[in-house]
Amino acid sequence: MVAVSTASILIRYAQLAGAPSLVIAAWRLGLAALVLTPIGLISRRAELRALTRRQAGLALVSGAFLGLHFGAWISSLAYTTVASSVVLVSTSPLFVALIAAVALREEIGRPVKMGLGLTLAGAVTVGVADVCGGPGGCPSWGDLLWGPAILGDGLALVGATAGAIYYSAGRALRPTMSLTTYIFLTYGTAAVVLAGAVAAARLPVTGYAPAVYGLFALLALVPQLIGHSAFNWALKYLPATYVAVTTLGEPVGSVLLAALLLGEAPSGLKLAGSALILAGIAIASGRPSASQPTAQAHE
Repeated sequence: MVAVSTASILIRYAQLAGAPSLVIAAWRLGLAALVLTPIGLISRRAELRALTRRQAGLALVSGAFLGLHFGAWISSLAYTTVASSVVLVSTSPLFVALIAAVALREEIGRPVKMGLGLTLAGAVTVGVADVCGGPGGCPSWGDLLWGPAILGDGLALVGATAGAIYYSAGRALRPTMSLTTYIFLTYGTAAVVLAGAVAAARLPVTGYAPAVYGLFALLALVPQLIGHSAFNWALKYLPATYVAVTTLGEPVGSVLLAALLLGEAPSGLKLAGSALILAGIAIASGRPSASQPTAQAHE
């Protein structure tokens, strides 16, 4: 959680230095995949060859949605504040619970329904705080529906949904797949997806200041290879919803860092909306299951 809390700050610094959001995401996953490629191809060659079609396909799906997650979330930071973006993207546990209900035919209980209601109320509150917090007050309905803050908040929610699919797929794979093989496949797939998006948007991949490349490297090393890989390691032993809940420590660290380093002190209304979102997720997630996967994989 400490590692991933640095991501939004590093991303905002890179954006302020002129790097487009999709380029930042592509560099982050591309460098992480580059580090993992020789490790995966050399130490996990036998495991890669033994993968079933289902395992390979699910890993590719997981990686594709990881790419969508980062593309949407990092893009959201260009339109809204760090606090709003990080809190909204942290609604992933609710979407994980909904995916489990649909894919695994698990009943959505009262806590999940209560949590979903609180989270939606909190999301609306955060959105209102974003668009009405400026010196001009609340905009017109047209500006409200198409304003940049609403776009940023919507992108963050898209990132949350994609992240939920990524965590759910990881939970299905990790009991029988080693961590190295899983992150090699998913990070590599996400890097390819994001590289394709950058090429389609005709964004420059090079030509930035040396400090920007340092930010790219830090993003790949700290929040990605350390933070996300730790979450993926945990998916072997814990339910996806519970692992997703642990990411709720990220808004606290990110908001504190944003207030200290970027001067983005959250308003009272935004704090209230954030509290509703976090309370809703906490209620909906509940306690993790005591069951443990029986299949083992080498770490």
